[in-house]
Amino acid sequence: MRKILNRKKTNPSVPIFTGVKYTETLSLQLFKYNQAECIEDSDYIQKEFNGFQQNEYQYWLNVYGIHDVEKIKNICSKLGVHDLAIQDILDVNQRPKFQEFEKHWFFTLKSIIPTNNSLIEQQQLSFILGSNFLVSFQEKKADYFDHIRQRLRNKAGIIRERGSDYLLFLLLESILDNYFKTVNDIDGKIEKLGLVDTETDPSPFTLKTIELYKRQIHQIKKTIIPIKEFVTKIEREKFGFIHEKHIKYFYELRDLCLSLIDDCEYIEVRLESSINLFFSVQGHRMNQVMKILTIVATIFIPLTFIAGVYGMNFSNMPELNWEWGYFGAWFIMIIVFIVMIIYFKRKNWF
Repeated sequence: MRKILNRKKTNPSVPIFTGVKYTETLSLQLFKYNQAECIEDSDYIQKEFNGFQQNEYQYWLNVYGIHDVEKIKNICSKLGVHDLAIQDILDVNQRPKFQEFEKHWFFTLKSIIPTNNSLIEQQQLSFILGSNFLVSFQEKKADYFDHIRQRLRNKAGIIRERGSDYLLFLLLESILDNYFKTVNDIDGKIEKLGLVDTETDPSPFTLKTIELYKRQIHQIKKTIIPIKEFVTKIEREKFGFIHEKHIKYFYELRDLCLSLIDDCEYIEVRLESSINLFFSVQGHRMNQVMKILTIVATIFIPLTFIAGVYGMNFSNMPELNWEWGYFGAWFIMIIVFIVMIIYFKRKNWF
């Protein structure tokens, strides 16, 4: 169980980590690059970190493991990050948000990892964007950005020609790609599941599975909307950390978010329709059963009445002494049965 952030702190200068400790030690990975060269330090030593002072380079510092509060606070303090942003980095229950400060931006969101089971694995990612640097914070190691590291090493594409804002675009695009994979995976599982079949008896397990997928899609949609709001804010306002020539890439992120939201809404409608169909099929099956029981009961009411009349123990009942009385009673009951069946058939009761 993840602990909830307690804001009634006796010492407000000490932030609280609210997540799970995935790694034993915090590790840093630094890329220092420009168009001519790329210097990678996959085991960067924190005590050497003193900000990003060489303006002829772009920097990408990736932090694995955010459980070490003091080290996170030390890194952020050297960058002049506000205490509220530090607490948001450490609070994994934080809603995705964007906040602008004087010397940097702070942006946090949830990323998901496609899994083979029916659950979605989430991880919080936080970013600090400056004029020539980008710092990313991950709860644990994952392969979100391996292709971006390869681009930096091999000088593939234009990444080393551009600034940290373009790097942020690539990181966000990679995260959205994971969302697309997860949504497509859920859609494929729904197709295989078949949801509700009107020809067979719907199972309660099917309804439980539908509710599970509904929660997952709602969770994804809730995470995507703040990213769209962030990109829309960039579109409407002019920010110093996004170059004019890179605005078009963030428009692409907006379109990806809208596509994801459309896909989620489509799946939600399908699932909601399946739930309605589930209860409609159940109600129809129940009505069919009740109709059959009603027909049977209605047929046996006059038959029971006839049997009851001649089952009485009165001595003055002429039919009891009649030679063909037994067969006559059977004949009357059969005629009543046939007449009622014909009547129900003409009424389209069955």
